[in-house]
Amino acid sequence: MPKPISPRELAETMQGPVAVQLIDVRRPEAFKGSAEILIGAFWHDPADIESWITAIDASRPVVVYCVRGHQVSQDCATRLEEAGHSVTYLEGGIEQWVADRHPTASKPSRSE
Repeated sequence: MPKPISPRELAETMQGPVAVQLIDVRRPEAFKGSAEILIGAFWHDPADIESWITAIDASRPVVVYCVRGHQVSQDCATRLEEAGHSVTYLEGGIEQWVADRHPTASKPSRSE
């Protein structure tokens, strides 16, 4: 089972030399209903993980997040780990990230 990363740990990691891949795996309705995304993150529909998992760079660590850091991100993290990725999930999801006052960006007009 992949391990969680706290918002503080992720913020520190994002300041360091290792470029993590941030993947927003909120369900489509949750993603569409939000104006925010973590800076540098890309949204992928968790229901379609088998179609996008091969596009993820296996040489770089991955952090996935959903709304609250529960089932959706943990399931995606588990599948990514099974595929050979070094992956963690954001503890508390984007809700905790925002509550801890870490920066976000406005969602792009077109998600990937």
